[in-house]
Amino acid sequence: SAHLSVYVLVGKESGRGGQRMAIKFVLLVNKQGQTRVAQYYEYKNVTERCADESEIIRKCLARNEKQCSFMEYRNFKLVYRRYASLYFIVGIDAAENELSILEFIHMIVETYDSYFEGVCELDIMFNVEKAHMILDEIVVNGEIIETNRTRILAPVRIIDKASKESLKAAMKPQK
Repeated sequence: SAHLSVYVLVGKESGRGGQRMAIKFVLLVNKQGQTRVAQYYEYKNVTERCADESEIIRKCLARNEKQCSFMEYRNFKLVYRRYASLYFIVGIDAAENELSILEFIHMIVETYDSYFEGVCELDIMFNVEKAHMILDEIVVNGEIIETNRTRILAPVRIIDKASKESLKAAMKPQK
């Protein structure tokens, strides 16, 4: 499976006046319920995380297109949106604005679309590290820190350029 999880361990308080972080996790899931990217900003043990993830995915995939794109789940909210064959699911604090998170999801999709030149599930599967890098440029410790697509993609493009140059140097015949 092309499933990869990255965990950013953080304290219970953020720079928001002692409030908890806004974003708890971001999941990218296909229509069959297979997780393609899982990025967590709050620690949970593996057993609890897997159980929650399965239930969250089931709940989101079971809803039809006419139903609202957000719902309450335990002590937080789920905001999700489907783009082609992928569901983008974001877990947020109960006090967070759902519509701003829908815009956040759209911004992620546009950024992936810009980088992958028409993103699809296969792009995410075969470049999961790039998908995580892009998310890491947008969200830190559950807080959105960057929304400018050019600034988000700049570090990823620098790594791509260095990788290409390194490959060229390795392929160059030795004298």
